[in-house]
Amino acid sequence: MKQTWRWFGPRDLVSIDDICQAGAHGVVSALHHVPSGAVWTPDEIAKRHAEIATMKDGAPSGLTWDVVESLPVSESIKRQVGPWRDHIAAYKQSLRNLADSGISIVCYNFMPVLDWTRTHLSWRLSNGATCMRFDLVDFVAFDLFILNRDGAADDYPAAIVADAKSRFAQMSEDRRSELERTVAFGLPGSVENLSLDDLRALLATYADIDADTLRGNLVAFLEEVVPVAREVGIRMCCHPDDPPFALLGLSRIMSTEADYAYIMQAVDLPENGITLCSGSLGVHPENDLPGMMKRLGDRVHFIHLRNTKRESEGLPCSFHEAEHLDGDTNMVDLIEEILREEARRKAAGRADWNIPMRPDHGQDILDDLNRKGQPGYPAIGRLKGLAELRGVMTALSARFDLLGVPK
Repeated sequence: MKQTWRWFGPRDLVSIDDICQAGAHGVVSALHHVPSGAVWTPDEIAKRHAEIATMKDGAPSGLTWDVVESLPVSESIKRQVGPWRDHIAAYKQSLRNLADSGISIVCYNFMPVLDWTRTHLSWRLSNGATCMRFDLVDFVAFDLFILNRDGAADDYPAAIVADAKSRFAQMSEDRRSELERTVAFGLPGSVENLSLDDLRALLATYADIDADTLRGNLVAFLEEVVPVAREVGIRMCCHPDDPPFALLGLSRIMSTEADYAYIMQAVDLPENGITLCSGSLGVHPENDLPGMMKRLGDRVHFIHLRNTKRESEGLPCSFHEAEHLDGDTNMVDLIEEILREEARRKAAGRADWNIPMRPDHGQDILDDLNRKGQPGYPAIGRLKGLAELRGVMTALSARFDLLGVPK
């Protein structure tokens, strides 16, 4: 795997210098300042390439911009309303401009309204580290008593509603405010953070969009953009829902192996592929990550390696961001399947045999606790994760010859 690192641009408190010192070989980035539905211009793309290629003192970093995460899909496209056709045209032009700059992998998601959703951005662990967490009771308390969504109580078991009512009654005003900000945090790295009124208004626009309609809109989007991606040499890869279950009455359509199999069959081109995020998919108890890699690996274009730990049974459930080797996903087995897929590709002569991976999320440890960087993206916590993953990769690689056959 090519070891990469997510970077949110010049305002990111984790610098290009830090990424070099972490030992990453490439960068995953996006133009977060460009609104959804607008074209990513050649000038803006070139500027980001130059920023990644340069250290603070002007020396070359040796890093390249390898993956775009994300080229956002607008809410208009997801709902097929308003200027959605113009937004698709802009998306196609952005793909052409990115390809002209040398980019060959574009990650996107089709989650309505919110990107990843948590109730805590810095939940304290017993060792003093902090991590992101989704507490189901807190989330239901937000839905029922802060957002006051119509019919919300019908979406949850009566026992959870009762627990949420009790929890909310005991919450301080500070915690209520923190919970509101956290759930409506918006897209990582984006300026599009949401107020409660914004969130209510957006939710209302999805009132008549069920899972089948949303899935149909995703297929329609892919039918438009994947042929362009194929033409210009870009591999598209869809990120799974995070968390992988319905929220706030919104459908989730990219949460399971079956969801991915459906869209790959619907638009059956190799450029229509997968971002295999072991953390997001790992929250769903029915997802077998090593098995998914074995069965769908031919279409995996990008990999997020992180781990989550479920705190309750069934779905929806509470969970938190675990250490990279200590969650519900067997990371060793998953990495072994990834290396097998890479060996198969290499033996077949595929140019894309070296799949880019990044250590996703991470716990805040040591100086991360004082740095207050992008939630989920600490410098030292991700460095620890990358080192652990690199160790597994190195150990397993020693068992394979050039054809990927265990020694």
